Amino acid sequence: MDGGGRFPEPLTVAGFAGAGAGAPATPPGAGRAAGGAGPRAPSGRLAGYLPRFLRPRRASVAVPLGRRMPRLLGTALVFGFFGAVSAVGFVAGGSYAEFSARHGTPADVAARALGFGLDKVTIAGLAQLRSAEILQAAGIDQRHSLPFLSVVEVRDRLSAVPLIGAVSVRKIYPRELLVTLTEREPSALWQRNGEIAVIAADGTVIDRMRDGRFEALPLVVGEEANLRTKDYLALLEAAGPLKDRIRAGTLVSGRRWTLKLDGIDVRLPETGAREAMARLVRLEAESRLLGKDIIAVDLRMPDRVVVRLTEEGAAARQEALKKQQKKPKGTET
Repeated sequence: MDGGGRFPEPLTVAGFAGAGAGAPATPPGAGRAAGGAGPRAPSGRLAGYLPRFLRPRRASVAVPLGRRMPRLLGTALVFGFFGAVSAVGFVAGGSYAEFSARHGTPADVAARALGFGLDKVTIAGLAQLRSAEILQAAGIDQRHSLPFLSVVEVRDRLSAVPLIGAVSVRKIYPRELLVTLTEREPSALWQRNGEIAVIAADGTVIDRMRDGRFEALPLVVGEEANLRTKDYLALLEAAGPLKDRIRAGTLVSGRRWTLKLDGIDVRLPETGAREAMARLVRLEAESRLLGKDIIAVDLRMPDRVVVRLTEEGAAARQEALKKQQKKPKGTET
């Protein structure tokens, strides 16, 4: 003690595990006095140099659960519960589907409100198709928004259109979609089993005949006639001045063509069809054969032309033959 009756050091020793404010500390050497084997706790200055697992640990102080939970957690849980119940009822009752059908998804509605609506769709490369057909096939309208529109899905839908050969889709923020496409080139019409389809030059069906846009294309008829389209187009070129009068070509037994020309059937041979067509052009120029009362011209034999008359033409010919037979011999006409 000092002269005032005070101790120069505090009566508590810092650094002992479990030592708390106001609690008497175990004096140094007390462990050895009790049993002689108790380890001495390192001082606070020495503990800073020891490994972590050798340092003395402070006793944890338990904090009440009520003080550890965030404030207003109970209120938030109540509102969250009722919100979840309302959302489930909104979806299960069909209101969500009706809302989406009219206005789009909530995400689209929010994006449009922020100025990212789908206000403009630019389509490049149109030839036979129309803009309305592209939009319908792509499945896009004013309910969509640009951020939440999937260009992959739009491209896949347009690629499924038979008349479209290639397509690319690109977003142009904030409100424009650019669609660039390449149409397949239609070459002819193909009629089979009463149905007419639009085909390419290689015979691939690229669309079905839905309106009058393709009515001026050449028409081929019959099974596998689409695969012989190039041959038929070559015959049209060989027809020269008669080309515009040919209405259709029918492939017979997959071997030869019969042309429909102003209501007259022109039967061409299996081989040498172009040469036979040239013969028909000469006959028409010399004798106006196709203007007579005939319903068929058979050019399958290279050395002759066989024609079939109409009923009226056949009756008139029979009448003319009878008159010739009744004439007396030597009568001048």
